[in-house]
Amino acid sequence: MLDAEFTTPGPTSDARIPAYLEALGIPGLADVHVHFMPQNVLSKVWGFFDRVGEEFGAAPWPIHYRMPEAERVQTLRALGVAAYPTLNYPHRAGMAGWLNEYSAGFAAAHPQAVPSATFFAEPEAEATVRAALEGGARIFKVHVQVGEFAPDQGMLDGAWGLIEAAQVPVVIHAGSGPHGGTHTGPAPVRRLLEAHPRLVLVIAHAGMPEYAEFTDLAEEYPGVHLDTTMVGTDYSQALAPVPEAVLERWAAMPGKIVLGSDFPNIPHPYAHQLGALAAWGFGDSWMRAVLWENGARLMRVTGSRGVGGA
Repeated sequence: MLDAEFTTPGPTSDARIPAYLEALGIPGLADVHVHFMPQNVLSKVWGFFDRVGEEFGAAPWPIHYRMPEAERVQTLRALGVAAYPTLNYPHRAGMAGWLNEYSAGFAAAHPQAVPSATFFAEPEAEATVRAALEGGARIFKVHVQVGEFAPDQGMLDGAWGLIEAAQVPVVIHAGSGPHGGTHTGPAPVRRLLEAHPRLVLVIAHAGMPEYAEFTDLAEEYPGVHLDTTMVGTDYSQALAPVPEAVLERWAAMPGKIVLGSDFPNIPHPYAHQLGALAAWGFGDSWMRAVLWENGARLMRVTGSRGVGGA
């Protein structure tokens, strides 16, 4: 799309992903936006996507990897995903603690899984975050739209302070896509960063559809990154296409873009996301940074962790 070094064509199927990674010369994929949840929670999430067309007038969202947990773990290994979090998030008070227990247990049982945690806007938030950090959490997830809370509210100041001091990344869904909420959009995140400028934030879905405004934040704040979840795919291009001017900015900031997929809750094969990124034509070094280097750095992963079904 833009003038750049040679870009290896993206994989056309999931089976071709390992060969694609080998051609790029990276040990695997470091995907910062993967979900493994307790089955009762995951079933509710899948139910939401099953109804998305009917309730929101959107295109149908058939979940491509609707399979048992053990099969999903093996699928990621076969795809070459060498590091991933679990990204649970609560929709009400009192959930964060037991979601974090699940995530800690999952990471202990699966070597590719990065210890993950979450928190909610409740008086216990600071204690929840402290316990998660002491337990080894290396990445958090916050979902502003689902949680229906402002990320910059005073109740959360202590929690954000702990995370800022630890320099642990937070994947934050704050954009107004696929549908907005009272507290979505770039303004609350900007206020949060004004109070905690050293936060390491990963803006889920690159802030869709407010791509330009969240890119502003990534350019202004050293710790702000954008994840690629659903970005550039057929589904998202029909819903909220990325402006050419924004793509030009992303091409120039390879250190700030990081792979996210939303596995397993996606309406397409995993390879489609990689193919969409490669189609931008930003060059193999850009792809290496986005697919492996940035995510591995943020999640504090080094070397290969067992890929391609090994």
